[in-house]
Amino acid sequence: MTYSGVVTVGGPADVHELPDLMISKVAVGPMNNNAYLLRCRATDEQLLIDAAADPQTLLSLIGESGIASVVTTHRHQDHWNALREVVDATGARTLAGRYDAEGIPVPTDVPVEDGDTVRVGRVELTARHLVGHTPGSIALVYDDPHGHPHVFTGDCLFPGGVGNTWKDPEAFQSLINDVETKLFDRLPDETWVYPGHGDDTTLGAERPHLAAWRERGW
Repeated sequence: MTYSGVVTVGGPADVHELPDLMISKVAVGPMNNNAYLLRCRATDEQLLIDAAADPQTLLSLIGESGIASVVTTHRHQDHWNALREVVDATGARTLAGRYDAEGIPVPTDVPVEDGDTVRVGRVELTARHLVGHTPGSIALVYDDPHGHPHVFTGDCLFPGGVGNTWKDPEAFQSLINDVETKLFDRLPDETWVYPGHGDDTTLGAERPHLAAWRERGW
């Protein structure tokens, strides 16, 4: 089956099978959030990105093998509504950006800084701190040694633009600068983008529009 990244609330997960990592994407309501389950093929250790909502859907996706950790991409409630239930059920450790941890009611075991390594089994991801949507949003970059990179962007980058900055010019400039310098400038066009809501994209599909995004201011 070819991975498309197109999922619907109540529908099945879509699974991206990489040589060292399995990525399962599921949509949960009521705000059509994406949650991503990463499984290291070598060790079967699992990591969940954004316990957004609907704990039963997430726990079913996780399965009996459980998870070692949950990463929350940012402090907005729609990205951690199911975090308490998932942590209570699995005993997973929690990770979040250092500057957003105080806004997440479930305590953060591992505060994450820009450039930190986040591990799932033998697979390593690199955290990128992106300021603007929230003070402490993080993206996770997996540089697949067998192919192109993959980046989980939370609400900082979507098909068609960066995340919401609520018409705050300073926040917008901060976010687009961080997205451009820490993602677009460092990663190739083939990089697959997994956002916090909606369909996936690639950096190559979005790169030609960066100047237009700056001009429009959102």
